[in-house]
Amino acid sequence: MKKLVFLLVLAVAFTSCKNEAKKDNTETTETEDGRTAKQSDGLTLLKGEFVYYADAAVLQTKNQIYGVILNDKVTELNKKAKDFKKEDTDFVMIEVRGEIKPKPEGEEGWDNQVDIKEILNISAIDTQAENVVKLGTK
Repeated sequence: MKKLVFLLVLAVAFTSCKNEAKKDNTETTETEDGRTAKQSDGLTLLKGEFVYYADAAVLQTKNQIYGVILNDKVTELNKKAKDFKKEDTDFVMIEVRGEIKPKPEGEEGWDNQVDIKEILNISAIDTQAENVVKLGTK
């Protein structure tokens, strides 16, 4: 009986003392300050409503409105956004990464500008027809 209790205690001791560190298969390269490469490239993640009309583009986030610097990415973004628009003046929800810059002196427009570098997501805005005011006659 003593041998059985001893073997049982020994088995419990071996199984409970197993302390193996498990590794995650997801690898991220970190810099010296603990940030990932995407966090260290100086770009900012922006989510908000985007509209492009004629020769001007605006990005409206929860807290800020940005003038968008026109470049090839904005043209690409506008082409992709057309699928989600009913009219040219409709907004679309976007998620982009870009560089925020102050407005150059002497220029008109918003205080801050964003230079879009990467397009992450585009989606339609949920609009409720009863809240939309349209001018014109039927």
